[in-house]
Amino acid sequence: MAIPDFQTLMLPVLRASEGGEVKISDVVQSLADEFLLSEDERSELLPSGKQTTFANRVHWAKSYLGKAGLVELTRRAHFQITDRGREILAKPPQKIDIKFLTQFPEFVSFREAGNEAESDPSALAAVEAVQASGMTPDEIIRKAQAELDAELSLDLLAHVIAAPPEFFERLVIQLLLAMGYGGSTRDAGRALGRSGDGGVDGVIDQDALGLDRIYVQAKRYADGNNIGSGAVRDFFGSLDRFKAAKGLFVTTSAFSSSAKETANLLSKRIVLIDGRQLAKLMIRYNVGCRVEEVIELKKIDEEFFE
Repeated sequence: MAIPDFQTLMLPVLRASEGGEVKISDVVQSLADEFLLSEDERSELLPSGKQTTFANRVHWAKSYLGKAGLVELTRRAHFQITDRGREILAKPPQKIDIKFLTQFPEFVSFREAGNEAESDPSALAAVEAVQASGMTPDEIIRKAQAELDAELSLDLLAHVIAAPPEFFERLVIQLLLAMGYGGSTRDAGRALGRSGDGGVDGVIDQDALGLDRIYVQAKRYADGNNIGSGAVRDFFGSLDRFKAAKGLFVTTSAFSSSAKETANLLSKRIVLIDGRQLAKLMIRYNVGCRVEEVIELKKIDEEFFE
């Protein structure tokens, strides 16, 4: 089954604490068993890679229950049910969600955050988005970021394709340098594009000392004009002539399935970077784009209170 959203987990989390103090990690494990989650679902990580999706949602469910006074913290990573929580379980609702929690004044105060939500339409919209989507607040932020990055990827590729051909060569230089390859911009500039023959567009040092080199093929094609297996084999032959062991084939379009299969079967290591991957790398290494705003997601420092 799919990983339950954090509102679906509120009532099970409250029930898990009915017997007294519980450890949050134990609750995560027991609820994973209760919901019959697969190993993949249990181990699915957030984009940060620091916490599983399921554990994150259990923590958010516990946090919202705490804001409503249904559970309370006892010590680090432990919590217990309150008298109010026991009253709820005495006549349990079919589901506890954000709408249900609004009957408690503490939770209303938490949502309004000193009436800021009422005076700030964007804050109110954010609260409503959490309630309607079933996602946790940080999941909504990450989803919005993914959508913004997808839009940015399309814009980046459109700009690259519209630019002159020599711009694409400079772009590859800057991206490889940003990723830690090559020496200085001047050295990389001399390397890439200087060969101009044999099916190789350029050479760049894999390290600052030039102990190993990567041969580069760059094709700026419009979307739909995909690279076939023949182009990959030609590039392989060029690498062989130069006695090169590694190659990088970059395009703004895509590679056919036969091209990918060919690259995997060849004896030399050839990495294929299509338009989607190119845009992702540009975003990751801030090439052709810049940071407009930084949003910090903070969490309690448990060690500080010990």
